[in-house]
Amino acid sequence: MKAAIKGIHAYAPPYVLTNKELETMVDTTDEWIITRTGIKERHIQKGEGLGTSDMAVEAVKGLLAKTNTDPLEVDLVICATVTPDMVYPATANIISNKAGINNAFSFDINAACSGFIYSLVTASKYIESGAYKKIIVVGADKMSSIVDYTDRQTCVIFGDAAGAVLLEPSENGTGILDSILRTNGAGRVHLHQKAGGSLRPASIETVINREHFVYQEGQAVFKFAVSNMADVSVEIMEKNNLAAEDVAWLVPHQANLRIIDATARRMGLDKNKVMINIQKYGNTTNGTIPMCLYEWENKLKKGDNIILAAFGGGFTWGSVYLKWAYDGE
Repeated sequence: MKAAIKGIHAYAPPYVLTNKELETMVDTTDEWIITRTGIKERHIQKGEGLGTSDMAVEAVKGLLAKTNTDPLEVDLVICATVTPDMVYPATANIISNKAGINNAFSFDINAACSGFIYSLVTASKYIESGAYKKIIVVGADKMSSIVDYTDRQTCVIFGDAAGAVLLEPSENGTGILDSILRTNGAGRVHLHQKAGGSLRPASIETVINREHFVYQEGQAVFKFAVSNMADVSVEIMEKNNLAAEDVAWLVPHQANLRIIDATARRMGLDKNKVMINIQKYGNTTNGTIPMCLYEWENKLKKGDNIILAAFGGGFTWGSVYLKWAYDGE
């Protein structure tokens, strides 16, 4: 028995922050941003009292309606996020409550930008064991809540979005077939949020020093991401005897267009086999992979060989090999 994705839905907030608008906020240009990242615009969640769970609930409710799933039949909800509504309870708990999923247990996974694939693999084990039949995995982040809009190195990169998938058992050869997940905690010095945890709790000093925002050493992160995301994508192909012509789609984390291109080249894939929407959404952290699957759903065919690949702060990275379970509509 394998765990197969049986439906997907996603949500991006309506407000669009363009590169042109960013030019009025920070010392940057449209050309500089596009050349270095491939990003033209990103969606930002506006409004008082709205957190990551509010975007996630939109994705989950759309998924339930689309798959004709009774929320009371859902066994488990896993939310991958680095921007939880609160330190506790888990954002997955809040999502479950808001979506009427009242017979499930829920928890969050924080693996930075690799969180969605970590969560997908974790959920698949519950199904493979026979313990559960319906699991929702959510990838959602309100990155605008931890982005310093005076820092041109980071503020141009990130956006807000959420995506959700429904996993169910499959015995016809479709589903999640293999995965490789990796971590190197030494990389934390290059990409992290300095304050807000138990090491440096919030204080007047940490707020004044702007330590509650994303801190990134761009060159170091780029170097590690290019090599490791490409390596793990090639490794899962070799492990499963897949040639480039066997792969229907690469679904990469949308961090940087140059990283995506390097990964595809290492895999020997044509660009028309790579899902890319970074130009419209930027890096939505845990929302990038499900957002791609959602936008390409009508092109997916049952039996398609798909590779998911991600790299995130920590460092975390990994790849997932799956066979798509249904023809997209």
